[in-house]
Amino acid sequence: MLVHIKSIVEDARKRKYAVGSFNIHNVETALGVTHAAQNTCSPIIIQVSESTIKYLGLKVVTHIVSTVAKNVATQIPIALHLDHGTSFASVIECINAGFTSVHIDASSMPLDENIKITKQVVEFARPKGVWVQGEVGAMVGGHGSVGGQIEIPKASVEDVIRFVEESGVDTIAAAIGTAHGAYTNEAIDFELLRKITEKVKIPFVLHGGSGNDPKEVIEAIKGGVDIINIGTDIKVAFCQALIKNCQEHPDETDPRKLLAPTIEAIEKVATEKIKIFGSAGCYGTPKYQI
Repeated sequence: MLVHIKSIVEDARKRKYAVGSFNIHNVETALGVTHAAQNTCSPIIIQVSESTIKYLGLKVVTHIVSTVAKNVATQIPIALHLDHGTSFASVIECINAGFTSVHIDASSMPLDENIKITKQVVEFARPKGVWVQGEVGAMVGGHGSVGGQIEIPKASVEDVIRFVEESGVDTIAAAIGTAHGAYTNEAIDFELLRKITEKVKIPFVLHGGSGNDPKEVIEAIKGGVDIINIGTDIKVAFCQALIKNCQEHPDETDPRKLLAPTIEAIEKVATEKIKIFGSAGCYGTPKYQI
């Protein structure tokens, strides 16, 4: 069932678990993460990027998510979120389309400009009851990138505090040692996380959650992380399953048969993440042993 992100996050903070926010790119990835939510009895956030909206179309995206939420995860809370909106116009389109949460990412700009743009979005979204996520300390890397090392900047505590106070955002993402992709030198700065979550009381979003050891993720949740974004692991699982099936069945001409294994692959990845995040079993009795 499709719900407002507020109800999901409030329950997570109350019960001390983190919610997985999974990037989808098509019907198969949407079905995979939704099957995982249904079978583990876990709330999830389904998020889409501007590139996915461009690929599928905004109306198609919203209908896919609302349909699977209503008909697959009938009793499981699911929220729809825009990930890394880069322009005021695209964020407004998503708000008007029914998203209950949007991420305006102006983190690559000077802090003053970041605050100004984010505040404009907040002022538009708040009367409509839509949550706004802001970001401090630009996240580097690329979704789907695996292996190697990359220089990973970090946000300053002072900048995060000022940003939250002046912009009025509902959730905050800050660079604390992770990156988009899965790189060998990613390491969560737990001291930085602690300092931020001690001073900033709104929900904290960990971006770049694909490249971290499960023990590190569990420790981050204890340190105040409420939402964890998973993008690269979804892309990799989908592509590996599709490539393998195409190689094994080169003469197959039914796209449904070639694509079907990708749904199961996505479900497996999302299920593993849900168990790590501690959200499994929050809304009933899971199909899988937790």
